[in-house]
Amino acid sequence: MSRTLPCHSKMNRRTMLQAGSLGLLGIGINHVAALRAADFVSDSAHAVSAKSVIFVFLSGGLTQHDSFDPKPDAPVDIRGEFSSIATQTPGVSICEHLPMLAARSQKWSLIRSLTTPHNEHSQGHTAILTGRTVMPPGYDPVKPQSTDWPSMASIIGDALPRRNNNLPPAVVLPERLIHRTGRVLPGQFGGMMGSHRDPWFIEASPFNSESYGAYPDYEFHFVRGRERNPNLKFQSPNLSLPEGLSRARLTDRDSLRGLLDLQRRDLDRTASVESFDRHREAAVSLLTDAGVQRAFDVHSADPETLNRYGRNAFGWSLLMARQLVQAGVNLVQVNLGNNEAWDTHDNNFPLLRDCLLPPTDRGMSALLDDLQSLGMLDETLIIMMGEMGRTPKVNAANRSPGCKAGRDHWGAVQTVFIAGGGIQGGVVIGSSDRNGAYPETDAQQPENIAATIYHAMGIPGTAVWKDELNRPYHIYHGEPIRRLF
Repeated sequence: MSRTLPCHSKMNRRTMLQAGSLGLLGIGINHVAALRAADFVSDSAHAVSAKSVIFVFLSGGLTQHDSFDPKPDAPVDIRGEFSSIATQTPGVSICEHLPMLAARSQKWSLIRSLTTPHNEHSQGHTAILTGRTVMPPGYDPVKPQSTDWPSMASIIGDALPRRNNNLPPAVVLPERLIHRTGRVLPGQFGGMMGSHRDPWFIEASPFNSESYGAYPDYEFHFVRGRERNPNLKFQSPNLSLPEGLSRARLTDRDSLRGLLDLQRRDLDRTASVESFDRHREAAVSLLTDAGVQRAFDVHSADPETLNRYGRNAFGWSLLMARQLVQAGVNLVQVNLGNNEAWDTHDNNFPLLRDCLLPPTDRGMSALLDDLQSLGMLDETLIIMMGEMGRTPKVNAANRSPGCKAGRDHWGAVQTVFIAGGGIQGGVVIGSSDRNGAYPETDAQQPENIAATIYHAMGIPGTAVWKDELNRPYHIYHGEPIRRLF
């Protein structure tokens, strides 16, 4: 049976479950339906190295030259304005504006040879988020469709047994990926798997079309540069019960049915009240579990922790991700930067230096430290990348009057940051050529990145997912990068 667009793009907050402010989670009826145990056939010969994945996605495309693959010997119009610094790994240098990660390089590794043929955002998002280079039949870059490949978040959420029955298996935060024009980026939903297997979207960071970055400390506008918008908020989801509704009433079938009936007229037409009723017990358990509430609450963390992560949207998002995997979520996708914030055609160097690299450096370093101190780094795979790299040659700043130079779209090569989950630290896989334009050795495709994640999570190479007609589809479309393990 064919499906329409994922209901996320149509369901407003008034039509979501109103127990407390659960609408802030972006939870629709299809999300509640996803609270189920998934069938998973384990492979006894396959050693599981990771329990959870934190997938940090840099929408817009991080420039490889000005981050993890500097070219200090290239001409200035290629190497750019930044210097490189040595890391703790002999022979490995990275950008001078990532000093905290440089000091922790033995905890992480790099893949400097990821390549795709896509120089357009939608196609790049789809390739990376789904682990499939070729676009699906009938692909539409301006809207998600039911015929799209499923996201890796949806596949992992479906393939692995739930570690915490009171939490969804896959979560995306702090917001969906939406262009300022309102275009919802394809690739982040369940696609062919069905919208009921979409990941859960935590709408903690309200979509804002005029500002970007890690607000409030590192907010910016591409043309105007650094600024501060006092209206932007980062809201931990409020899972408190509605006024007058006690836990005892929540467990009472008739009382809960009455509450749902009051909301019937506001429900989206694509959602069924019957489906809502079937899964209410799962929703109730989410609401009433104190551990779940703590996992979503970042603002109550101790001051020292908040300072280490950074009191900004990037730091809060990464802290929430750590708390969620600690509570038992299988995959958390963290979108660092709204509205393709890493798309630095203009003002590439001041924006990276002042607004994008510092909060990423701090937040990712705190995440590595916390997971290690908690004994969780070996069982939590961290992977960070965007949908593309940037052009090797700095442009002439001809896009916007008065703007400084930047780098344009470049899918031919980018660098992937990877750590934890059984991954060796201090390893570099592949290389780009002397200009950082194309892979020179050991080229990797999105299929291999996805296979590496699935392999680390213990998903067998023969595993499949099944659609509503019980037709099987292979999960793996590439080979794991085994030298990382």
